[in-house]
Amino acid sequence: MRARTHPDHTAVEAAGARTGYAELERLAATSARRLARLGVGAGDRVATTLAPGLDFAVLLHALPKLGAAIVPVDTRLGAAERRWIVEDSSARLVVEEPPAGEEAELELRHAAAANEPLTVLYTSGTTARPRAVVLTHANHEASALASAWNLGVAPDDRWLCALPLFHVGGLAILLRSATYATTAVIHERFDADRVARTLAAGEATLVSLVPTMLRRLVAAGLEATPALRAALLGGAPVPRDLLEWAAERAIPVLQTYGMTETASQVATLSAAEALARAGSAGRPLPGVKLRIGAAGEILVRGPMVSEGALAADGWLHTGDRGRLEPDGFLVVEGRLKETIVSGGENVSPAEVEEALLAHPAVADAAVVGRPDSDRGDVVVAFVVRADEVGEEDLLRHCRARLAGYKVPRAVRFVVELPRTASGKVQRGRLVG
Repeated sequence: MRARTHPDHTAVEAAGARTGYAELERLAATSARRLARLGVGAGDRVATTLAPGLDFAVLLHALPKLGAAIVPVDTRLGAAERRWIVEDSSARLVVEEPPAGEEAELELRHAAAANEPLTVLYTSGTTARPRAVVLTHANHEASALASAWNLGVAPDDRWLCALPLFHVGGLAILLRSATYATTAVIHERFDADRVARTLAAGEATLVSLVPTMLRRLVAAGLEATPALRAALLGGAPVPRDLLEWAAERAIPVLQTYGMTETASQVATLSAAEALARAGSAGRPLPGVKLRIGAAGEILVRGPMVSEGALAADGWLHTGDRGRLEPDGFLVVEGRLKETIVSGGENVSPAEVEEALLAHPAVADAAVVGRPDSDRGDVVVAFVVRADEVGEEDLLRHCRARLAGYKVPRAVRFVVELPRTASGKVQRGRLVG
């Protein structure tokens, strides 16, 4: 539709090149026919390790033309982890390079049923294995509309995406921009100096970040963002010093709360309320219903929530603890479970412990999060040795098996781990 209504408007800007909606439509149609020639059809899933950029956007828009869904794979994972995701998702194909070659002769689809899967995203959550979250066309559309109600849409909006596209926060930017007929400005990776230059030059009106990224922009010397009307910050609580820094420079920081299962944000705090309501995630977006369940758990319901993530009671049980203020503001107080959130990434202690226990010199291991001013938390391991081994040896062992953000920042050697009578590690007694 945008190829018809806004053919020359820039849809994607990446690697110094601009691609309009009509050209993006042509590229997506060509890619779809090449994928069909490779056997991709309705109901299929296609995994990809393509880097953020135009080729990824083309694939994202090509697959629905065949009734297929995209499975973005975190390229930082080890080979075994990536292979498991491909197998678990039943991906028909893994796209590592843009499809080339002959095109199939077929009529491409121009519409999709609301309940058809559009994306399959993997999140580590609180278990040792990643979990698949299936989001439909309706889920992503509801999220885009809720965000538009909250932020508004300007015809000249340019949403800077420096988040990974295997994260819902990054992927949502591409889908929203196409919905709004605005521009997605894609950086292949987060480079603080480059992002700071882009914002300072007025080349973006919107940007999505995690608090760690904002702190790095501070270090990079960012002082002004002349065109920016919203900097969405999610993934972790925003420290007050960052909020004060932004307020002093009139940089509009909006704290948000959301997750993969909700196709991105479900609550957002306005920039005007950032300091006055510090610690709050704001009010729920239009269409979102929130309530507090047993043990203070945050429950979510709405059209943007993945149906497969709903419990029998019809609510998404987030695993986060929080409260609702009388005026409807949501305060997130932390995880009910033991997941470590480091730089916006979820780290399962069990997965790191499994990697450590694979070392022959490790008799026992436990992992906890240690508060860190930059990343929110960092991973610290406590190890009982079965044989002589040093910290660097264990860290090298972990790097060969885990994504970088999961590797412990420090290893503490102990004689034994504190456990309950039932054998569970008492993590609260481990001080990182």
